[in-house]
Amino acid sequence: MHCSRIRTALSARLDGEELPPGVTPGRLDDHLAGCRDCRRWDARARALTAGLDRAAGYPEGDQAAADALLARLRSAAARPGATGSGAPDTGGKRAG
Repeated sequence: MHCSRIRTALSARLDGEELPPGVTPGRLDDHLAGCRDCRRWDARARALTAGLDRAAGYPEGDQAAADALLARLRSAAARPGATGSGAPDTGGKRAG
């Protein structure tokens, strides 16, 4: 199964939405077990969601909290293997 389809399903699962047609929880978990890139994508998506959830709990105009969140996001994006860091794009196909 293509990684792009898996990532769409991961996003849906993270948001509490229904999985796309043809993707079962078992197929999703099986793909994650064998695909390091999708596991990394899932971990980053979960971290981003958690950070946004925490930020939503701060009072509006809390610039220090917003700056801290942006710094964490920039730091995560700068790590090797991060999306947009120059890592090769496999065109949504699972490597190997």
